[in-house]
Amino acid sequence: MTAGPLSLTVNGRSRRLEAVPYSERLLDTLRLRLGLKGTKEGCRSGGCGACSVLVDDRSTLSCLTLAHEVEGSSVTTIEGVAEDPVGARVRDAFEAAGAVQCGYCTPGFVMALTGLLKEEGRSRPFSELLEDLGGNLCRCTGYAAIVRAAAALREGDE
Repeated sequence: MTAGPLSLTVNGRSRRLEAVPYSERLLDTLRLRLGLKGTKEGCRSGGCGACSVLVDDRSTLSCLTLAHEVEGSSVTTIEGVAEDPVGARVRDAFEAAGAVQCGYCTPGFVMALTGLLKEEGRSRPFSELLEDLGGNLCRCTGYAAIVRAAAALREGDE
């Protein structure tokens, strides 16, 4: 059998999809089957972070994850981040810091930082938090505004 049904929760909504190929990436399921275009495809190899989503509140590269690997899981995309208190804070910090230029990488950064904050909170030094974001690439901003946004989030936690 090359395809089967897939059940998962996406942005708080239960979804059951039929005939999803076992080789289909989560990125393609989100973008092509569910029409959630906010999750971007960058490098297709896990090197840029543009495809970051949350799977059960953990930052995950959707271009390296098969859709059937997340069967039964809860997936949050940039479209659903406003419903998450941590995600909404991250999104607001990016807007306030002007950490958006072309916007292509922004969803991946917001989702990765949301996942890291959910996992780590204040338990890790800020420098390590930034190091963990090193898997997300931006070709426009020079990162200063992104670092300001992350710093503002950490200051708000204290």
